[in-house]
Amino acid sequence: MSHLYDITVRFWEELIARPSGTLGFRFIIQPVMASLLAIRDGYRDASRGHTAYFWAVLTQENRSERLREGILAVSRVLILGCVADAIYQFVELKGFRPLQMIAIALLLAFIPYLFVRGPANRIARWLMTRRCESGQVPPLRHL
Repeated sequence: MSHLYDITVRFWEELIARPSGTLGFRFIIQPVMASLLAIRDGYRDASRGHTAYFWAVLTQENRSERLREGILAVSRVLILGCVADAIYQFVELKGFRPLQMIAIALLLAFIPYLFVRGPANRIARWLMTRRCESGQVPPLRHL
């Protein structure tokens, strides 16, 4: 039991130390990139008439399809996050910790994407409705 406790303590200590260490800028870059992708995809959802992403993932029958769509959309950010974390681990920790890498990539990329895409959809839908009410035609092209 002591070994498991030691591993758990090391996991959290190393995880908490990451933002202040080498490559700490990725704690800003990754969420920003994921948020920009979420805004783009939220606009697409609004122009196609889809419901808010997070709500659809939680409640609709085709949730696995929508979840897969989100993972594919942020896959580049997730992969770059994993690569950056692997570099960090080899430089700072002198080892490889795959669970930490997955936790960091999900925390910095997929979670922000998940929470930004729905509001981006709602804002885009609201803007499109205002344009239609004012007589302007919304753009037909998709991002």
